Amino acid sequence: MSNIASNLKFLRKKNGLTQQQFADIMDIKRASVGAYEEDRAEPKYELLKKIAEYYSLSMDELANEVIDEKWKPVAKSNSSNLRVLSVTVDAEDRENIELVPVKASAGYLNGYADPEYVKELPKFSLPMFTQGTYRAFEIKGDSMLPLPSGSIVIGEYIENWHDIKAGQTYVIISKDDGVVYKRVAFKYKDDKGLKLVSDNKVYEPYWVEPSDILEVWKAKAYISTEFPEPNTEPSIESLTTMMAQMQKTINSVVETKK
Repeated sequence: MSNIASNLKFLRKKNGLTQQQFADIMDIKRASVGAYEEDRAEPKYELLKKIAEYYSLSMDELANEVIDEKWKPVAKSNSSNLRVLSVTVDAEDRENIELVPVKASAGYLNGYADPEYVKELPKFSLPMFTQGTYRAFEIKGDSMLPLPSGSIVIGEYIENWHDIKAGQTYVIISKDDGVVYKRVAFKYKDDKGLKLVSDNKVYEPYWVEPSDILEVWKAKAYISTEFPEPNTEPSIESLTTMMAQMQKTINSVVETKK
């Protein structure tokens, strides 16, 4: 959990600013300032960057440090553990669902954290996805059949990779493989990363190292123009039911003859 809420409130008061004055400086609504300070919402990438620059802080410090009277800035470093996600919002300040089509997948590796790139992606919204951050990815290939190539998988952003659950499907963005939709075999391991498994067993499982992973999105829904074919093969459950019904009929016949 970030410390953005408490840090924003402390820094604003330290500078002798009211919520309205700070809102005017940042060119946002006063109600938004209240929501950020009460931890009911978090600033989007561009605003977070603007606030950090205003206070001469890094975004890492603003989000992760406990900034109070005792806080002292540490020596600056070129690295940061903070993964900043770029998103877009509609006229009502609600997050859009950005679509990453196959033809844009290669560019996504370079532009995933660039607000200008994300702003150019196609956007849409769905009424069932209002809480959380979502992005849609067009998948290709037959590694996750019966989900056909060309399907669009809608994923929810996973900030903490330790929340990833084994056996569930995710869209993984990695430096080497780009955008892939796979099933995760085990929980995330700090020393090994993620083991990814295809539902089509023709494809071998493989590991993605932690340093190679850029983003993880938990699959929540999919959109496809192809409808699934009916399963005409009898399942174990249906065969068991049939056998039980046959046994019931036989018993009934036997009882009748007695």
